[in-house]
Amino acid sequence: MTTLPSSRHARAALGSLVVLQGFMLAALLTRTPPHPPLEVSLFALGPFLSAAVAAAVAALILDDIRTWEGRILSLGAAVLALLSFGPQKWFDPAFGRIWPAVVAAQLALVVLCWSVARGQRSGQRAAS
Repeated sequence: MTTLPSSRHARAALGSLVVLQGFMLAALLTRTPPHPPLEVSLFALGPFLSAAVAAAVAALILDDIRTWEGRILSLGAAVLALLSFGPQKWFDPAFGRIWPAVVAAQLALVVLCWSVARGQRSGQRAAS
């Protein structure tokens, strides 16, 4: 029986997203520049960031890439993080002030998606 790969990379990526989005939420609530806008066209940003952090924490609790539930929540957390830190941020007028968070989040997203894909393949091999 083959064991699933270590999920330490996925945990590190999820932890990074929790920290980055948590500080974004703190900057929003304290209005510390450069803070995100209070609202975007689809929703208020505070509740959205809270949901994104909750998804990442839930993925951590559910063993991130080692369970199918954890993989789904990890990918959900990645999608939610992309709305805040996705490639569109490279064209944001404030990019010169927010680039460290954007680059760190994008690296974490690459690692997380790679870990989920790797864990999915290993899980399929272990099941056969």
